[in-house]
Amino acid sequence: MAKTGSILFLLSVLCISGAATSQLSSKETSFVKISCKSTTYPPLCLLSLLSYATQIRRNPRQMALVALSVSLSRAQSTESFMSKMKRFRNLKPREYKAVADCWDLMDDSVERISKSIREMKNIGQGKGRDISFQISNVQTWVSAALTNHNTCLDGFADKALNGKVKDSVNAQVVNAVKITSNALALVNQFAKRY
Repeated sequence: MAKTGSILFLLSVLCISGAATSQLSSKETSFVKISCKSTTYPPLCLLSLLSYATQIRRNPRQMALVALSVSLSRAQSTESFMSKMKRFRNLKPREYKAVADCWDLMDDSVERISKSIREMKNIGQGKGRDISFQISNVQTWVSAALTNHNTCLDGFADKALNGKVKDSVNAQVVNAVKITSNALALVNQFAKRY
């Protein structure tokens, strides 16, 4: 039943995004589609970014910025989820430790992705600012956020933690990993221009 529900949800999202896509110009959507091909998870990239095609405007910097914003939103949502998980009374001590560690990591990820967005917005602005240094900062911070996401997952690798808590955390964090990985790929794609 859950599998059927997931399939129906995915189909409805694809139909909605397809309807939204038909209202966008083909040049705008084409740029997003081509850019997403260079990411690790192209279908998820399309699903998460296609509705922003008019905002992206065939601009690689804007594409990276929007992808980072989507990644930040996903990280904030995951951080909030982990905060709620910490308050569950029925957590075993090892589950609580893994959840608390994951919450700390997600909190750090939110900060790093936020810094990345601020730096991307300021690239090339200001006298004497080194664009390659600014891009390197963004790449470093997004990579660190991605490492945090994966470290969170590693905290639940022990088979003794198998169960509903681990499954719930994995579902949230794996999505954040994929979204952030795509954002990093789009930042790297933008970086190649410099």
